[in-house]
Amino acid sequence: TYISLVAAALVLTGSYDLRSLIITAAVVIWAARLGTFLFNRVRAAGQDSRFNTILPSFPVLLMTWTLQGTWVALTASCALVAITSAAPQPFDAWAVAGIALWALGLVIEITADRQKQAFRADPANRDRFITTGLWAWSRHPNYFGEITLWIGLAIAAAPVLTGWQHVVLASPLFVIFLLTRVSGVRMLERQAEKRWGSDPNYVAYRDATSALIPWPPARVAAG
Repeated sequence: TYISLVAAALVLTGSYDLRSLIITAAVVIWAARLGTFLFNRVRAAGQDSRFNTILPSFPVLLMTWTLQGTWVALTASCALVAITSAAPQPFDAWAVAGIALWALGLVIEITADRQKQAFRADPANRDRFITTGLWAWSRHPNYFGEITLWIGLAIAAAPVLTGWQHVVLASPLFVIFLLTRVSGVRMLERQAEKRWGSDPNYVAYRDATSALIPWPPARVAAG
C-alpha cells in the first residue's frame, strides 16, 4: 500500500524533482524491505495467527482493513504532500539531514530485526527473550528505528510545505502514538509480562533497559 501510494503520487503529479524522487525511493525501500521481512517471517511460521480472529468475521475484517488504510494515509501523509507539492524546492540541507536520519533509522530497524531473527533461529533460545546487540540497549530498538526514519522523512519534506500543509508534520507523532500506545510496544510488553513476568532475569532486564530509545543499561540494585 505504501509503495502504491507514493508511486501513484509521483507519476500522477509528474513532478520529478530530486526531493520528490528521493522521498519516494526512501518509502519504497523501507516498505519493500519490511514487507519482505514480514512475509518471510509468516511463511516460516506457516501462518499469521492474528488472522485467526480477523478472517472469520467480516465486520472485524472490514474494521482492520479500514484502520490499515487510515494508518498508511496518516503515516505517509508528510511524504505524499511533499511528493505532490506545487512548490518544489532545491535539494537543501533540510533534505540531506532528513534523509541521513531516515538512513540511520532504517539501519537500526534492519539490524534489530536481523539480530532478533538470528536469536530465534537458534533452538537453544526457544522460549527465551533477547538481551544482546541493540536489544541490550532497548527493549524495542526496531520500533525506535521506524520512528526515527519517519521523523527523517518529515524533516526532508518540511521546506516544500506551505500553509495548512504544515499539519502533516505531525505524522511522526501519529507513528509514535501508534507504536507506543496502540500496537507495537504496548502489545509486546503485555505479552512479555504474561510470558516472563515471573522470571527474575526478565524483570532485571526490563528494569535496567530502556523501553524504546537505545541507552546504556541502568544498574539495578539487588532486591
